[in-house]
Amino acid sequence: MKWIKQLLKWLGFMLLTLVIAICFWFFTTPQFGGKPSAHEIAMYSKTDHHDGSSFFNFERTDMQMDFARIWEVIKEFSNPVDNIKPKSDIKPIRLDAKLVNSEPEKTKITWFGHSAFMIEMDGKVILLDPMFGQVPSPHPWMGANRYNSTFPLEIDELPNIDVVVFSHDHYDHLDYGSVLALSEKVEHWLVPWGLDNHLIEWGIDSNKITALDWWQESIQSDIEFIFAPSRHFSGRSIDDRMATLWGSWVINGAVDKIYFSGDGGYGSHFKEIGEKYGPFDIGLMECGQYNYKWADIHMMPEESVQAAIDVQAKIMMPVHWGAFTLSVHSWIEPVQRAQIEADRFSVKMTTPKIGEQIILNETYPNSQWWLDYLDKPLPEDENIQTSRS
Repeated sequence: MKWIKQLLKWLGFMLLTLVIAICFWFFTTPQFGGKPSAHEIAMYSKTDHHDGSSFFNFERTDMQMDFARIWEVIKEFSNPVDNIKPKSDIKPIRLDAKLVNSEPEKTKITWFGHSAFMIEMDGKVILLDPMFGQVPSPHPWMGANRYNSTFPLEIDELPNIDVVVFSHDHYDHLDYGSVLALSEKVEHWLVPWGLDNHLIEWGIDSNKITALDWWQESIQSDIEFIFAPSRHFSGRSIDDRMATLWGSWVINGAVDKIYFSGDGGYGSHFKEIGEKYGPFDIGLMECGQYNYKWADIHMMPEESVQAAIDVQAKIMMPVHWGAFTLSVHSWIEPVQRAQIEADRFSVKMTTPKIGEQIILNETYPNSQWWLDYLDKPLPEDENIQTSRS
């Protein structure tokens, strides 16, 4: 019995040490970012979408994940569908850094995977949600690697960036390491309310940051940016859910107009945005990482197409896929389902490879490049692989 007591004491000591180490890491790691001040919270609470402690969506949004739902998700992830991820590393099309912004009269859009983009517009360079990290989590051990280990341009190859835009603070959109690596290249940062505190915590000069509420606008480098609603949420830690705002972006250049949906479920805000600011030359529409359990905060592909119609996008591009496995559907399902729905409603859709440029009013790639990366071929009599989501 004595050795059992000694063993239990040793195990208890090791468990306590582990808990202390985790707590120390949790409260000292810079990954989690900064917190809004009391003054900022008082300012937020004057809006119609902040209750004095946190932001909320205009439409009722179910984000509850009780034990039963969590258990279902665990079971689904433990028994994955076919093609849950690519069979091999996705090789992007490489860009020549010297040619960036070489044709200022053209608007060029380059996808870096997931929701990350480089936009060349009116002689300026803009980055949208520039997540260059390999794992969308606060620690490399806490997630699977992205599908592409390299990029069309690595951060050190990028030219100076006029504006960086973030839609919200989740790890697959706002990456600590990417911000640090980009910091010396960026002229200005545009963010939702509250997200500015993360950047300031990470050493970004507050004078180079503009934080906006829904429907507010800012002109940067002669381009108009309008922060619009989305139906989503925020948070990087266990105690900051909904502490910062989330949303979508309207980008108005001298000639061309772009809509970037950010993340979120389908809602009436898309039609309102279309009526206020549409039509758009292109809509970069969230389409991936969905599940019926969280359908209010991530659109199904058919809803992504309807959202593109609502905002009056002349061309739709599905985004938020092609980089990470964050749900239980196959990695190709979002783009395939979206294409079927787009064809049904005669919505034009573009599906560039990572690194393949869209040139507005000129070039809209639409190959099914993802079929080259299938782990298991699709049945010949099926043009879509369905999932349980």
